[in-house]
Amino acid sequence: MVAGYALLPNLFQFPETIADRLAFAVQADIFVLVWVLFGVGLVSRGRRHSPADINGALSGPPGPRIAVEAAFLQNTLEQAVLAVGLHLALATLLPRNAISLIVVSVVLFGLGRATFLHGYQKGAGGRAFGMITTTLPTFAGYVVALGLVFGRLLVG
Repeated sequence: MVAGYALLPNLFQFPETIADRLAFAVQADIFVLVWVLFGVGLVSRGRRHSPADINGALSGPPGPRIAVEAAFLQNTLEQAVLAVGLHLALATLLPRNAISLIVVSVVLFGLGRATFLHGYQKGAGGRAFGMITTTLPTFAGYVVALGLVFGRLLVG
C-alpha cells in the first residue's frame, strides 16, 4: 500500500473532481467484480457437470463437486460488496494522489482471490494468505474512511 501510494501518483495522473473520482472507482472495480463473475462461472459449470447439483439449491446444499466453488463464490461476493462500497467512499474522501490506494486495493483483491481459491483445498492454512490479502486492504480502508468522516464531522 505504501509503495503504491508513493509510486503511482508519479506514474499516473489521478482525477480531481468527485464525479471523475467516482467514475474512476467504478471502472477500477470492474476488476473486483470480474472475480464474482468468475465464481459464478465456476459454480455454473460445476452444476452442469454434476447430476447431484444440476437442480441448484432445490437439491440441497452444494455437493462435493462444487462445494469449493460455491464457497469461493459466496466469500468473493461478500468481499466484493465490502470492497466496492469502500472504494466509492474513498473516491469521495481521499486527496487526489491517495486515490492510488484504490488501485493497489484492487490489485491486492485479485491476488487475494487467486491465492484463496488456489489454497482452498488445503484448509484454513491454505486459504489464509488469500483471505488476508483480500480483506486487510478493505479493513484498513474502512478505518481510514471512518477516520476521515469523523474528522470532517469534528472540524465542521
